[in-house]
Amino acid sequence: MDDLSLPLYGDGKNVRDWLFVDDHCAAVDFLIEHGENSEVYNIGGGNERENREITDRILELTGKPESLIKPVGDRQGHDRRYSLDTKKLEALGFKANTDFDEALERTVRWYMDHQPWWRAIKERSAEFKAYYEKQYANR
Repeated sequence: MDDLSLPLYGDGKNVRDWLFVDDHCAAVDFLIEHGENSEVYNIGGGNERENREITDRILELTGKPESLIKPVGDRQGHDRRYSLDTKKLEALGFKANTDFDEALERTVRWYMDHQPWWRAIKERSAEFKAYYEKQYANR
């Protein structure tokens, strides 16, 4: 939103399973009621997408140009794909149900509509600044 460069690791083809925050919260609530104590459950959205696809869509939703993308060196040992087996959770009767495109649009809109909240963190938080500097200063 500030027209700063947008770091994109490697070739952007790393795949992640994207999960909308409301679906994650719903899964946690569901597991409190239906899960077994001491069991481990993977919570996923079933929305595997390449990072480049997500980056392009966010730029589109914010009306920003593709020229903001700044390729940065991939992290050492960075996994090409994160994938979750959610069959155990689904067997209990839960499945994330928010449409991926709708979820991404809602997320971007939330950040656009709540700029004072995140700007305060970005501009005043020494922890945020240190993290950003550590991750991106030399890339």
